[in-house]
Amino acid sequence: MSIQVLVVDDDATISRSVSEKLTGAGYAVSVACSGEEAFFMASSQSFDLMVLDLGLPGRDGREVLSALRRNGKALPVLILSAQSEIETRVDALRTGADDFLTKPFSLLELEARLQALLRRGRPEHDLRLIVHDLTLDIALRRVERGEHVIELTGLEFDILELLMRHANQVVSREMLARAVWKEVQRATPIDNLIDVHIGRLRKKVDVAGMRPLIHTKRGVGFTLSDRAL
Repeated sequence: MSIQVLVVDDDATISRSVSEKLTGAGYAVSVACSGEEAFFMASSQSFDLMVLDLGLPGRDGREVLSALRRNGKALPVLILSAQSEIETRVDALRTGADDFLTKPFSLLELEARLQALLRRGRPEHDLRLIVHDLTLDIALRRVERGEHVIELTGLEFDILELLMRHANQVVSREMLARAVWKEVQRATPIDNLIDVHIGRLRKKVDVAGMRPLIHTKRGVGFTLSDRAL
């Protein structure tokens, strides 16, 4: 499952460029363009990170952040602002911000700062999944087997993450349909699609000469395990 990021900015150009950059890096991005919309989304949905502009119409970013912290929302928040004064930065940090970036900014730096917030806000073992010699780094969207880097598509990465989070357990096609494809009801076409992607993933992970890790439990689902099944 991708890292969920809420991007809040009333400047459509900025929100679009940030969204495209983060989506390209493997994040799942939602966008809000007002303080009220941002507060509602952050209060009613689960996000891993929030990129919040201070200069929003109506309820500004500081008010949104203050209200979320009062309500116990602890998600990491990176503030964006055209104001570079030290007083503005200090006030935002005291209100509950975790980081501050002044506009104009580099998209590369924004992504790096979000990765740092993830490492700071989540235990290392939650960001790196390891089974046998297979390692999946969630923050970097990187997969390695031994010393070999495995290039995966976004869907393949999400499937592998689900399998690794349930290592040595059976992951049903229904679980995959819900978690990866967001399909509430299974149907034959989605089952066929799941099988195709599992087949492609197995070819990349279980290369010749290495212990097979992805196993099919006929009629039930799939298991990622280094045990003999």
